[in-house]
Formats: sequence, C-alpha cells, structure tokens
Amino acid sequence: MNSLELRASLGLAGIYALRMLGMFLILPVFAIYAQTLRGADNHTLIGLALGSYGLTQALLQLPLGMLSDRIGRKKVIYGGLLLFAIGSFVAAGAHDIVTLTIGRVIQGSGAISAAITALLADLTREENRTRAMAMIGMSIGTTFAVSLVLGPVLAQYIGVNGIFALTGALSLAALVGVWLIIPDPAISRFHSDTEANTKRLPAVLKNPQLLRLNYGIFALHAAQMAMFVTIPFALIKTAGLDKAHHWEVYLPVTVIGFLLMVPAIIYGEKKARLKQVFIGAIAIMTAAQLGMALALDSFWQIVMWLGLYFIAFNILEATLPSLISKIAPADAKGTAIGVYNTAQSFGLFMGAAAGGWLYTHYGPAGVFGFTSLLMASWLLASFSMQAPQAVRSVMFHIGEDWQGNPQQLSQQLSALAGVSEAVVVMEDRVAYLKVSQQGWDENSVKQLVEATYS
Repeated sequence: MNSLELRASLGLAGIYALRMLGMFLILPVFAIYAQTLRGADNHTLIGLALGSYGLTQALLQLPLGMLSDRIGRKKVIYGGLLLFAIGSFVAAGAHDIVTLTIGRVIQGSGAISAAITALLADLTREENRTRAMAMIGMSIGTTFAVSLVLGPVLAQYIGVNGIFALTGALSLAALVGVWLIIPDPAISRFHSDTEANTKRLPAVLKNPQLLRLNYGIFALHAAQMAMFVTIPFALIKTAGLDKAHHWEVYLPVTVIGFLLMVPAIIYGEKKARLKQVFIGAIAIMTAAQLGMALALDSFWQIVMWLGLYFIAFNILEATLPSLISKIAPADAKGTAIGVYNTAQSFGLFMGAAAGGWLYTHYGPAGVFGFTSLLMASWLLASFSMQAPQAVRSVMFHIGEDWQGNPQQLSQQLSALAGVSEAVVVMEDRVAYLKVSQQGWDENSVKQLVEATYS
C-alpha cells in the first residue's frame, strides 16, 4: 500500500470501529437498564427498543449506499454519523421506553457501512482492496470483543445513559475524522466488489448457496440479540453476579473463542475443509443454544454454554464473509455482501423483538428454545451446501486506454491455469477473477490485461 491507501484504510477502519463501539457497548447492559425506564412493563418492549436499530439499518443500508454514488460518499457518511449522534443523544436523555426506542430508530437510520466501503474502494487500488477491507473486518471483531468487557465497566461509572452520550460524542469525533483524515477520492465510480448493483440482485437472490448463507447470518444475529435480552438477567438472578461484574464472565469466554477461532479458520482454508469447519461451528452453536434452553441453573452452566457460544460465533463470523466471497459471482460480490448485510440487520431486529416477547411469556427456556430451532434449521440446511472452491478473489485494473474486447478477455482469462472464473466489467475498469489459493499464473493474467492499448 502507498501512503494514501494506508491512511485511508486505517482511517476508515478506525472510524468504522468508533461507530461500532458505540453500538456494541450497550449490548451487554441494555436490557437491564431498559427495564428501569418508565413504560417498560415487559420484555417485549425492551426487545423492540433493542432491535429497532437493526430494522432501520436493514431498510436503509442499500439505498444509502446507492445514494452515495449520486451525491458523493462523504456527504452520505457525514449525514449518517450526524443521525447516529442525534439518536445517541436522544437515547441518552430518555426517561421512558418509547423515547429510548425513538433514539435507537434514529441511530439505525445512520446506515453508512455501504458508503464507507465504497469510499474505501475509491481510495485503494484493486490489488490492495482485499487487505484494506480486512482491516475494517478486524476492527469490527476487535471492537465487539472489547465492548462486551468494557460495556459493564462503563455502565458502573457513567451509567447506560452516559454510554449513549459517549456514543454520540464518538460519532461526532468520527465525523471530524472523516473530514480531516480521509482523503477525497480523485475519481469516484461504482465498484462491483463493494457495492450493490440492482441488475445483479436477481442472480444473487436466486442462488441457493447464497440464500443458505443469508439465512445463516440472519439466524446467527437473531440468536445473538435474543441471548442478550436474556443472559444479563440470568447472570444476576441465577448466578448472583452483580451487573458491574458481568465483564468477568464475558472476558474469558470471548478470549477463548478468539484463540480457538484462528486455528480453525487456518485449517479450513489451508486444507480446503472450510465446509467441515463451518458445519462443525453451527453444530457447536446448536449445542450451546440447546444447553441454555435445558440447563441454565448455575453460574458454571452459564459460563460453559457461553464459552461454546463464543467459540462457534467467532468461527462463523469469520467464515461467513469468506464463503460469500467464494460463492458469489465474480462481478456481483458487492451485491451479495449488500444482501448479506441486510439479512444480518433484519436478524438483529427479529431476534431482539422475538426474544423480548418470548421472555415475557415463556421465560429463558422459551427464548433459547426459539434460538435452538433457528440453529437446528440452519444446521440441516448447511449439510446440503456445496463445498466452496479453494479460491480467492483478485482484481486487475483495466486502463482507460485499453481497446480490447471485454468478452474475449474474460474468456481468455478463464482459460488460464488456476483461474476458475473471470469477468471483465468495463464500467468499473476492472477484471474480476477467482483464482486458486496456490498455483495460478499471475504473470499471464497481467500480460493478457495489458496486451491491448491504443
């Protein structure tokens, strides 16, 4: 990476992390706090307040990403961060559950993830984009783990309303960071690897392999939100652990989950056994949910099931985007990711809403009976998925002076050893390829791409 690309990648990853920190910090403490507000007569309302963020995210992610193509990336990002800050301050000042829900809805309307990745694509060359996107992915994973530990500690000292106020301040700081740190792109154009293309939606939505993964991310995050409507109360009522000390449970289980995730992913990628690792993680997740449904009667049972949960969750969170990249058509990766992110946000909403309603009427057993069914259905669906090819995505820039035939070049690239799929998209000025993890002929690809210039 050159200095501009590194600055853009680190800056946007940091800004993404600041925004996600605000969202994740409240996750382990939200339900306990919400029940103290006026009008929070049952957990159904608490679940709706928690999940309403995901609903507006799901509805606005793709439209705002497309809007950034028209009016500019930074304008959409500024507006989204400002909305997120306003929603945070509304939630911070809430004294009743309705106002808190309104704040969460406004927070979710600042759906800027698509605009951020599009801006990152504008500011990075094709050969460095995967590395830049990985920086954002790492920032999200790290922020989630840190937030589970930091949230209960901050709640003890500044309260959950203080966390919301801090979230608003972080969002404003991120806005200033975009202005001062992130360069303006010299050229802003559509990128098929990071943005949704409405013309490619039918192919993505009809692909049974992608549908399985979209259902999976929906189920995974629905179970996550349902769990956080329930587990904080179990730690207090069953384990007798004060909310200020919940981090003492979350810290070891998240660390263990991360440490076991790394070798599992390496094994799956290097040995071309990603499907086996993936299904194994879903099976562990199913066992964790069943365990919570049947035996959540002591501190050590809670710790054991949470430990299994975080092992599976970390593996699945890391594996699912990789599978999307391997399975999606080479020229529709951005569309596939957009649908995937939308399914994830709907999962956040549905899980929190269903978890709250089930807790009100059936208690923890009802919540985890529901999440067990979600995981079991995903497990059954995953058995019939095709094993993904051991490939990775690469891109090559097509110069403005290139005068060749795109279809012919696509065919020539596809015929090269180690290339499983190649599509040249002249609107993007990019050749999108899926190549073997090892053994593909990069020099031959470059020679073909550079062969025809005026």
